[in-house]
Amino acid sequence: MTIDQDLEKIALQEKRLQFKHFDSEVAWAVGSALKAAAEKRGVAVAIDIQLNGHQLFAHAMPGTTPDNWDWIRRKRNVVQRYHRSSYAIGLTHLRAQTTLQEKAGLEVKDYAPHGGCFPILLAGTGCVGTITVSGLPQREDHNLVVAVLQDYLDLAAEDLALGAPAAS
Repeated sequence: MTIDQDLEKIALQEKRLQFKHFDSEVAWAVGSALKAAAEKRGVAVAIDIQLNGHQLFAHAMPGTTPDNWDWIRRKRNVVQRYHRSSYAIGLTHLRAQTTLQEKAGLEVKDYAPHGGCFPILLAGTGCVGTITVSGLPQREDHNLVVAVLQDYLDLAAEDLALGAPAAS
């Protein structure tokens, strides 16, 4: 897929993967599903789910490190600022051949426009929180979150997954 195709697909993901409500019970279910999906794939990730800055779910699988939490913080900052997937923001800047630092003066130490953080979008309201994973290559982090949200929201039959990246 090209960057434009990826951005188009991520926009569709953000449109379709919206919740009617979100609370600590939903966070537990989604977080537990993320953990189970990572285990099924044989990978280790750190998982963070926050609602309006309040952490509702956190888990670090064996094999992760404290560095994963810093990646989570930095990806989350991107989504909190732009209310878009961290991967979409990163791809947008890649396509424009610019960076968050050049475009908006945002420091790399605080903002990571890399895949793995997805906005919690409440239908009719907008972004109310974040779901973040860290531990895999960024496209895989993003795809893990999307796959779990598709299952949770009963949209698994829709073609929302990002395909293979374009050869470089």
